[in-house]
Amino acid sequence: MDDKVISSRIGELIDEEHQLERGGRPDPKRLEDLEIELDRCWNLLRQRRARRAAGEDPDVAQVRSSDVVERCLQ
Repeated sequence: MDDKVISSRIGELIDEEHQLERGGRPDPKRLEDLEIELDRCWNLLRQRRARRAAGEDPDVAQVRSSDVVERCLQ
């Protein structure tokens, strides 16, 4: 997955999150799932950018589990 695909997915998730929030009574579980998926996508994008900046192959970066991503300090 390349940076453009990841960025596009982030945009889709943000759009869905905003739609839910505007809907009046959003589903808390779905909002939580969206937040976790957004964190995972952002984490992957950061990994890819860091690898590229270090002269390494960004395609080696992998999506981390939600448990790992949620434990990361922001």
